Amino acid sequence: MTLDGLLERHGGWLESGPEEGPVISSRVRLARNLSDTTFPGWASKEVRDRVWNEVVQAFDSMETDTEFLRWRMDELKTLERELLFERHLISAELAERKSGSGLFVSEDECRAVMVNEEDHIRLQSLQPGLNLQKALDGAEALDDDLEKTLTYAFSSKLGYLTACPSNVGTGMRASVMLHLPGLCLTEEIKPVINAVSKIGLAVRGMWGEGSEAAGHMFQISNQITLGKTEVEIISHLDQIVLEVIEHEKNARLRLMESQQIRVHDHIGRAYGILAHAAMMNSNEALDLLSGLRLGIDLGLMPEIARRDIDQLLIRIQPAHLQKAAGSMLSPEERDIKRAQLIRLFLDGSPDNGNGH
Repeated sequence: MTLDGLLERHGGWLESGPEEGPVISSRVRLARNLSDTTFPGWASKEVRDRVWNEVVQAFDSMETDTEFLRWRMDELKTLERELLFERHLISAELAERKSGSGLFVSEDECRAVMVNEEDHIRLQSLQPGLNLQKALDGAEALDDDLEKTLTYAFSSKLGYLTACPSNVGTGMRASVMLHLPGLCLTEEIKPVINAVSKIGLAVRGMWGEGSEAAGHMFQISNQITLGKTEVEIISHLDQIVLEVIEHEKNARLRLMESQQIRVHDHIGRAYGILAHAAMMNSNEALDLLSGLRLGIDLGLMPEIARRDIDQLLIRIQPAHLQKAAGSMLSPEERDIKRAQLIRLFLDGSPDNGNGH
């Protein structure tokens, strides 16, 4: 399958899953490095190429029914790298790297391996909803398959050795993507974020480190991997996420009990603008689609499927719009295409603004 083929489908992690109202997806990422090999940030082109070739050999010798697609970053155009970033398959850092860097991804997009990013190998496993254990199982199975061929840098005292000291130990980062409009609308999100941060977890926006929480989307992840087992890390994160979910559900209940008209107005306005707007930027679209998603969760919009909204959140991103159009677009042209795509989704016709 080519990169163009990705546009015809969506990642398996955007299907239905446990706690799928407030939770979009769960991810487990493992950082690994090859023994006696310079970390990518300090390695020569020859070393990075050798690492890439070793990982290629590991995948080629793997006995698995899962087919993995592969791309080298230096063979992709900027737009194609941005597309992979928007699908949560590569980091912004890998999108900037070229020599010896690349990606392996399963056809369902639930498992991916970045090569020569900050570490030689960044392996990730994604699952829909709140399912950290299944994400961990998927990551560990792939890790075990790779380790049959590759020799990792490992210390019996410290654990897996990584480029960034905060990843030393298990080398694992677990994260959950949450949709928290209730806490945002009741203005209770800041104390919740502060409480989560105080117990050693990181809270970021939809696109990870440095991103803002557009569309009321938040990622909660562990920060320290040393001195804890993988199971302890995901168990702790799971417990905290369940508490945040409870806060979100309570916030939604209070909104419906005491501010029902405001909630209906918020959702109705979101639908009205999405169904009629001729232009729309990314952040506005994410915020308004968040309103629709809340309406679905509250049972106010039964005609729209939640997973369709989740897939739309990816399809309206800049690289996806341009890849679908088959040409580079100016910011204004992207805003027009984005509004058109959303109207088509809601209405069946880009020019019919009558709504449902």
